[in-house]
Amino acid sequence: MPGTTRDTIDTEVETPEGRIRFVDTAGMRRKSRIDEGTEYYSLVRALQAIDEVDVAVLVIDATEGITHQDQRLAERVDASGCPVVVLLNKWELLDAERKADVMHQVADRLHFLSSSPVLKGSALSGKGIHKLVPALAAAVEEYHRRVPTRELNKVLQAAQAAHPAPSGRVLYATQGASDPPTFTLFANRDLPPTYLRYLERKIREHFSFGNTPLKLRVRRRST
Repeated sequence: MPGTTRDTIDTEVETPEGRIRFVDTAGMRRKSRIDEGTEYYSLVRALQAIDEVDVAVLVIDATEGITHQDQRLAERVDASGCPVVVLLNKWELLDAERKADVMHQVADRLHFLSSSPVLKGSALSGKGIHKLVPALAAAVEEYHRRVPTRELNKVLQAAQAAHPAPSGRVLYATQGASDPPTFTLFANRDLPPTYLRYLERKIREHFSFGNTPLKLRVRRRST
């Protein structure tokens, strides 16, 4: 029920993947509908929780579709750098036409989460919710992954051979960090954003990173 959760509520659940701590946050409402005091601080605590979690579950009321506020919240969660699993709740209340429309909205309005899994379920009946824990486990595993430097460079060399950059090239690359996987590309010139997205896609596809966010950083280095 909207407006019933005012603070973050932690619940630990034993699962086949191990113990998981779920943090239920207050719902995000438009600023014009946020009252002073308690509800404002509920929003602040919810945003703090997003920055601290290993993976976020973005719960959307499927009967309302993807609202502007859902879109803004998804952008905020995506900016936190953690992997995201989208859960369309109340899915059983939609007819076939409405389901197709909602999926079109997901692809259009949440396009920046295109690599995130989209689950359909019902919190009331529990239908489809069994898929949530495996999706979370896969997301966290990918989030912590490291890949071999030699193989990474082979992937980038093949990608550049198939589709050279308009100007410049990657000379060498290494994974500098995980959580999320972060790659440093040493290039002789700056690379356009469109080409970086192409290289990111090739890395994601080859190493099966799934829905985890990836970061690519470019450093200039002379040949």
